[in-house]
Amino acid sequence: MRKGEQAAPYNKRANQKSGDKMRENLSILGRECAAFLFATLFIVLMMSAIYIDVNWMNNAVHETSLTETLQEIMLASIAVMFFWSAYRRPDLRGALILIGGFYSCMLIRELDFVFDVIKHGSWVWFALATTAACLALALRSPRGTLDGLVAFMTDRCWLMTVSGMLIVLVFSRLFGMHQLWQHLMLDGYNRVVKNIAEEGTELLGYSLCWLASTRYLWQTRPVRIRAAAAEPLQTPLSTRTASSSS
Repeated sequence: MRKGEQAAPYNKRANQKSGDKMRENLSILGRECAAFLFATLFIVLMMSAIYIDVNWMNNAVHETSLTETLQEIMLASIAVMFFWSAYRRPDLRGALILIGGFYSCMLIRELDFVFDVIKHGSWVWFALATTAACLALALRSPRGTLDGLVAFMTDRCWLMTVSGMLIVLVFSRLFGMHQLWQHLMLDGYNRVVKNIAEEGTELLGYSLCWLASTRYLWQTRPVRIRAAAAEPLQTPLSTRTASSSS
């Protein structure tokens, strides 16, 4: 009887842990499936801009097209999110400022036609000024900046960010080369086709960066981190309570 009485609370705790683990796994599975569906709908929505530019705007794939505008909106929103998070998170401020500054420089490059009103190529000076300002702010706490960058690059969202940046900075440039499309279409060369291919791949890359940035900032928000840190303290307490009641 004593062995049975001792084994009963143990089996009860084991079953409780097994049930908690299953609920946690189901929660993770549901959350990841929901994230996949959201990413799918978001990319479909973004890529529909190409269809609108081609079919409704009469092949208007240029600086003020819907495709280019969505790229600029995504870059601006990413930069704002990181700058706002830097304001709310002093421990990661330097790293978040650098990341926000990087996307700001990419936005300035996309808006080069606006800065050309001042002088052709003047976007470079605005990008350099933004870089210098962000570096100056980040270097005020170099250790915290380094820790923040390492935390960002070791997060799983970093892989999606890198994928997006490779698409924008490498693949779209090579895929949109004038010589490639001219060789493919020969006498039927149409620059609009090249522009669609290049801008479409850029839009895909920026979409991945936006999704990765949004998820990273959401998952690392201070409220979530505090809740995760409190869970190990609550689990032993609940276990002791259950064992004492049994």
